[in-house]
This record gives sequence, C-alpha cells and structure tokens, in this order.
Amino acid sequence: MWVPSGFCQDLEPVGVRHSPRLGPSAHNSEVGATIVSSEQVNSRSPTLVLHKITEILNCFRVDAPELTLQQVIKKTGLPSSTCQRLVQDMVHEGLLDRDRDRYRIGIAVVRWAAPGTLGLDAVQLVKPVLQDLRDETGETACFYLRDGAFRTIVAVAETRHVVIRPFMVGMVMPLHAGAPGKIFLAFDPDARAAIEQLDLGAFTGSTPTNLATLDAQVEVARAQGYYAAFGERNLGVGSISAPVFTHMGELAGAIGLGFPTQRVTPDDVDRLGPLVASASIEASRRLGYDSATRGTP
Repeated sequence: MWVPSGFCQDLEPVGVRHSPRLGPSAHNSEVGATIVSSEQVNSRSPTLVLHKITEILNCFRVDAPELTLQQVIKKTGLPSSTCQRLVQDMVHEGLLDRDRDRYRIGIAVVRWAAPGTLGLDAVQLVKPVLQDLRDETGETACFYLRDGAFRTIVAVAETRHVVIRPFMVGMVMPLHAGAPGKIFLAFDPDARAAIEQLDLGAFTGSTPTNLATLDAQVEVARAQGYYAAFGERNLGVGSISAPVFTHMGELAGAIGLGFPTQRVTPDDVDRLGPLVASASIEASRRLGYDSATRGTP
C-alpha cells in the first residue's frame, strides 16, 4: 500500500521524539507509560491516512473542480502542514494535478473511474433496494428500463401478500399508461419524442389518450419527484414510481411499487410516495449519483 511521505510525524505520540542516539531501552524509559507500541501505530496508520486522502478528494466536485491549497485546508479542517504534505504526495502519485496554485483530480483517479463505471450492473446494484422497498411497504417493487415508447421490467421483489397482481421480469408496457411511464416522460427527453407519433390507445377509462392530458400528468411527476397511477393499464392495478439516475445525472430507469387497488388506494399515496422517492435516492446513490452537487433526484 502506498503511504504518503511525512504522515508518520502526524501519528507520532505526543512527547515521543526518536533519536539515533537512544536505544530501545532508553527510548522506553524516556516516555514511560505514555508510549504507543509500533504495532498499534502500524495498525492505525493506513486507515488514518486513507481517511485524510478521502477527505481531500471529496473536496473536488463537479461545481468545484479546481481548488487552491487554502480552500482544501478549509474544507477538510486538516492542519495546514498535514494537508500540504498529503497534497504534495497526492500530486506525486497522480491522485491530484497541479496548475500553478490550483489543484484538481488527477489522471490516475480518472483512469480508475473508467473501468469502475463500465463495470456497474444497474440491475444488480438496484436489487437490494427493491427488496428493502418491498419489505418496508409490503408491496411488489420493480425496476424498469425504457425501450422506445415502452418500458420493461428488469428486476422484481415480489410481495409476500396472498393477493397479488403479477409483475414479472420481461413484461413490456407502454409509456403512456401507468406511473413508471410518467417518470420516463418527465425525466428522459427522448421518451417524449418516442410517443409523439403513436396512437395513445385506451386500456381503461383512466388511460390518458392525448398529449395534453399526459403532459399535465408528467408535470406533476416532475414537480413532486414521484407519481401514482390507478387503473390506467389494468383495472384493479396501481403503481407508484420515482426516477433513478446515473453518475452522470442521466435517467437510468424507474423504480416503483405495483399493487392491487383493493389493498392500496389513493389515500395511501402520501405515505407510500415518499418511501418510493427515498428508495430512488438510494438506488441513484448506488449508481454513483452525487446528490450533493446535482441535487436530490
């Protein structure tokens, strides 16, 4: 493991000063009971250093890609001498780049980010969130991806209730009917273009069949961050959905609940909607979305 030069000075116990003229016995007698063993120091050192390095790297964000040393010191709260030594070592290792008096994330970190991002499997990362949402609400939780003017279920955590409405992986549904479709239309510009030339067919009396009605529903979804629909695609079936974003701030998919309307009614939306929205925030975090710089999904 790489250890920045100079950090041992920060970890040295108060009152301990190593001297080449002092042997082990003389050194021990000098500090007495206050000495910290080398094993204790070595066990703490990597964690302490990595924590400080993480604090420094966390200072740099999309809205603040370049910082001066003084800004880094202020943001981290680290002692000036400690922060300066670590920053110098991070520049040497490629973790930071320096341009005169300003620093930014180094090329080494960028190289690490590329394979890490490409290796993300959104479905696998979201599955635990679906299970937690199912356990918290008692209802079936689903994750949807968009394909043109349609949405497809790609992951499901099924309710344990006896009375259920089947939601299965691979089910394909139109965007204009149901809560998940409203989320795609609200947060994915390409989704709106995909349905403009389609005939918005009615599945039930509650299905929106014109763009004006659909656009009004989409505005509600965009404003509150989640959307609830009842009986738009099938009578007796409802859904509540919210957006999931990638590390780039783009819509990755929609997460939500599906349920029989005999068990969940519009009166339950104020209780369940925020839970779905919270699950969408956690799913987005798992995909690398940074709410601190881009805002809450």
